Order: sequence, then C-alpha cells, then structure tokens
Amino acid sequence: MNDSTTNLTKQQNRQRFSMLRTFALADVLTLANGFCGAGSILALMQHIATGLTSWLWVAIVLLPIALFFDFADGRVARWRHRSSPLGADLDSLADVISFGMAPAALGFAAGLRSSLDVAVLLYFVACGISRLARFNVTAGSMSDESGKVSHFEGTPIPTSVLIVGLWGWLLAIDRIGPSMWLGWWDYGPVALHPLSLVYFLSGSAMISTFRIPKL
Repeated sequence: MNDSTTNLTKQQNRQRFSMLRTFALADVLTLANGFCGAGSILALMQHIATGLTSWLWVAIVLLPIALFFDFADGRVARWRHRSSPLGADLDSLADVISFGMAPAALGFAAGLRSSLDVAVLLYFVACGISRLARFNVTAGSMSDESGKVSHFEGTPIPTSVLIVGLWGWLLAIDRIGPSMWLGWWDYGPVALHPLSLVYFLSGSAMISTFRIPKL
C-alpha cells in the first residue's frame, strides 16, 4: 500500500469533528459573552454614525452583562462536571472581544481619538491578547491536582470592566467628547488625553508578573 492510499484510508477513518455535539452548556454562555461584546462594538459604531448618546449607554450596559456570562460559564462547567475541548479557546476569543476590543472602541467613541490616544488603545488591546495567550500556555503548570488554577499572573482581562464603569460615570455627568474629564495635553502636531493613560496602566497590569489570587 503506497503513501497516498494510506493517507486516504486515515482520512476516511477519521471521525469528523461535530461542532454541535461537542458544545456544552458552558460554551453557550461563553458565546453569549462574545455576543454582548460584539453587540457593544456595533452599538458604538451606531453612536459614531448617528451621534445618539443612547447607543453609548447600550454599549456600556452590554459589557457588564458579558462579564456575568464570563463568570457563569466556568461555574456551570464545574457544576455539570463537563467541559468541551472548545471551552478554553472560546473563552479567550470571547474575552478579547468583550474585554479587549470593546472597551478600546468605547474609549475611541467617547473621544479618545488623537494619534497618541489611539496608540495607547492599541497597546491596551495587544496587552489583553498577550495576557490571554500567556494564561492558556501556563494554566496547566499553575493548576493543582483538581485542575483548578490558584492564582493569575497579571490582572485578568475582565478587569477592564472597571474602565467601562468609569466611562458610564463620565457619560452620566457629561464629561466625554469635547468636555473630556482631565482635558488634553498638546504636543505640537499631536495631542494626548490623560484619561487614555488609564488604558495604558490597565494593559501594563495585565502583562505584569504580579500574582493575583483567584477567587
């Protein structure tokens, strides 16, 4: 039997990966997390297109809901003693959308639009992606006999919801856009809103080596 025949036989015997049969209830909750994050980004696009403040509120409210689903998926997986092989990857992808890209898009929509602001927002997203990748690589070595991780290295990416809460407060007191809280600094042809440094600090904390106990 030649190599091509052997490969064909292996392909025929290999069971196809069924997405629906593999899904667990926890995965559905993880997808709900991602849906909320994506919905938040679309609401921000609507705000930029229409100028309606109501879309900003929709975007802000969806992210704490995403956080609820992010907490719930792990609890449900442990309660049902069942997780799918997709779980970890789904969780990371959903978190990048809901707690990385969506908060950055919120900052842009709320007025952080100078070149330096955008650079900081991109840095924040890159830190979030790196933080999740590091966790996926090191989770095995940090887990105990039961498979539970006792601590995080760096702040978890869902902590970016604190930034979302800050934007909610600033929106409520009308300190976004031209009346941005803390104003802005001019550096010749470029400018920087000091508020964008909150994203810089959050991103830097994510990729730090500080140990954060897992609750």
